[in-house]
Amino acid sequence: MKNQYDVLKGPCLTEKATLLHETDGKVVFKVHPKANKIDIKNAVEQMFKVKVKEVHTTNMPGKQKRVGKTIGNTNNWKKAYVTLAEGEINFADEL
Repeated sequence: MKNQYDVLKGPCLTEKATLLHETDGKVVFKVHPKANKIDIKNAVEQMFKVKVKEVHTTNMPGKQKRVGKTIGNTNNWKKAYVTLAEGEINFADEL
């Protein structure tokens, strides 16, 4: 990827993401579909000055939506589960 600001699109703020952060110290991000785990790790470490332990990614399929007679799909997107090293728990306060 070109730079770290292209990799991370934003945090994924859901109930599951909040629970993962509180219990396991994981943070969930929406990322660029072509970003790999190394790009994601480098972007998080540079932008937020934290130590990343590991990164897991998943591709989320778009959902089918209907407006009147027209049926279409929302865009596919990629989600990254970033596990932070010990002692990096206050990360979500910066988001």
